[in-house]
Amino acid sequence: MNEWLLILLMALVTFVPRYLPFALAGKVKLSPTLERALSFVPAAVLTAIIAQSTLVRGGELDVSWYNYHAWSALAAFIVAVLTRKLFLTIGVGLSCFVLLKLIFGT
Repeated sequence: MNEWLLILLMALVTFVPRYLPFALAGKVKLSPTLERALSFVPAAVLTAIIAQSTLVRGGELDVSWYNYHAWSALAAFIVAVLTRKLFLTIGVGLSCFVLLKLIFGT
């Protein structure tokens, strides 16, 4: 009996946090300050993901000259700021990474 209770409670704990945003979607009015603050969440999360994937190699911080990921991300960032063109940014980042790998090896 304890196993079934445990399964039921785990299902409840998993279901409720996913259901609540849908249930309250049109009923709760957020303050403009909170809405403005929440608008920065996607950029902050994406920045954290990109920073971690470019600067951490083998579980350690890698800020060496041979970190091709960081150089490629920097090139892509500069192109993004200057041109605001998504495909050009992606192309420059990937091209920079491939070129650095071909020239300097692994």
